[in-house]
Amino acid sequence: MTAIAVTIAGSDSGGGAGIQADLKAFSANGVYGASVLTALTAQNTLGVTAIHDVPPDFVRAQMDAVYSDLAVTATKIGMLSRVDTIEAVAAGLKAHDTGPIVLDPVMVAASGDPLLADSAVDTLMSALLPLADIITPNLHEAARMLQCSVAAGEAEMHAQAERLLGLGAKAVLLKGGHGDSAESTDLYLDADGNALWLRDTRIATNNTHGTGCTLSSTIAASLAKGQTLQQAVQAAKTYIQAAISAADRLEIGQGHGPVHHFHAFWSE
Repeated sequence: MTAIAVTIAGSDSGGGAGIQADLKAFSANGVYGASVLTALTAQNTLGVTAIHDVPPDFVRAQMDAVYSDLAVTATKIGMLSRVDTIEAVAAGLKAHDTGPIVLDPVMVAASGDPLLADSAVDTLMSALLPLADIITPNLHEAARMLQCSVAAGEAEMHAQAERLLGLGAKAVLLKGGHGDSAESTDLYLDADGNALWLRDTRIATNNTHGTGCTLSSTIAASLAKGQTLQQAVQAAKTYIQAAISAADRLEIGQGHGPVHHFHAFWSE
């Protein structure tokens, strides 16, 4: 059976993040990708200049079309933008066989532009957190979800991951890539108490646009192929590290360029 993953997220017209990054990551990791668009962004490597939300009933129509026909084996959720979109997605997930669900609580673009309304955070937590098999917030997103300060150090990361589990998450990958240490340190923690620290040398590059989208969609791709959560997280960490390492081989835009999704396939 062909492994199929669905991404439910926003479109990045610059191609580095969102739906475009997800589909590239699916393909690079040997998985067929389908998509449900929740928003259109006018975006490039310099920032987001406009957002056009897709009507919630059309978001649901896309979900019904995809899940009623394709034998989906994993689902990744990214940018949702507003309350009624989140509610439509939650209802659609409950109505279909989605496979394991990866929730990336996208709140702010790499440029600093907001992608999730403040009023939607509570709805995201109550409607989608219990449906997800794993959530993948970065340090700033976790702090916003928990209404606390950004974790400083591994002890605080562990404490915040435990709090997210207490709010209904089944597993958490808390991403430390936005920190300022020499290492990029992520923490995987699940409801069974399994903890896994993933450490890599921080790569000096300006081209990190789409990192979070790519990591979460790679987890979904691995789950679609039947890997366990821990295997999927480790595979995704390896892939994103290589994609960031190769990012400077690309010359895209004037700001934060994308990671290199196809580093293993493109010639120099």
